[in-house]
Amino acid sequence: MSNPLAAGSLAGRRALVTGSSRGVGADTVQYFAEAGASVVVNYRNKEKRALQLVDRIVAGGGSAIAIGADLTDPDSVQGMFDRVEAELGGLDVLVLNASGGMESGMAADYALQLNRDAQVDVLTKALPLMAEGSRVVFVTSHQAHFIRTTETMPEYLPVALSKRAGEDALRELIPMLAERGIGFTVVSGDMIEGTITATLLERSNPGAISSRRESAGKLYNVAEFAAEVAAAALDEVPSDNTRLVGDVSDFAAV
Repeated sequence: MSNPLAAGSLAGRRALVTGSSRGVGADTVQYFAEAGASVVVNYRNKEKRALQLVDRIVAGGGSAIAIGADLTDPDSVQGMFDRVEAELGGLDVLVLNASGGMESGMAADYALQLNRDAQVDVLTKALPLMAEGSRVVFVTSHQAHFIRTTETMPEYLPVALSKRAGEDALRELIPMLAERGIGFTVVSGDMIEGTITATLLERSNPGAISSRRESAGKLYNVAEFAAEVAAAALDEVPSDNTRLVGDVSDFAAV
């Protein structure tokens, strides 16, 4: 997949992508680095992968650091941004990519903690580092974005409901962000081939992803969807703050 961002288009900019040691986040942060941004690879417990990604970016002539943080722990989040301020001096692009809720052994309200509460906390703590012209991108799925009008797979329902709650909570901050000159875009896509979410869904409901692929005609892969997320960092903010990726004919009218 070629980089959707022109070389040098993010020169001098600083970008942090949550949950970027693997998957969509990792590809997004690589696109940013190739476009000239100084990037922060955020991880919760995949330090080795995060450091390997940083090494690849630096070896390719880019600038990157890895910072571990548990996004459901406010002190850990604050420590992440303290380091961003110390090492980068500020932040121009924040991509809220990290999500979860299907992992085993987590608290009953973990999906809501991560997909709603943590998203708001991360953005709130990032704001002092973000100047006019900065951009916030929230990554979600059609299954969550349209959950009020279109049913989803039962196994995904807690994630879908909590991610929609997170989107709603973040949208309430749009007027404040606009006053500061900070853009906000929601990027929503269908199920993504090769992500941990798709893997867990297929494990709990065999055939779920192939069925969704057949219905949609095509599912984006990780690199393709990450390209859409990366592009949202430079696109003009849509009038309704939403960038829909891929087919939405099986979902409610926009």
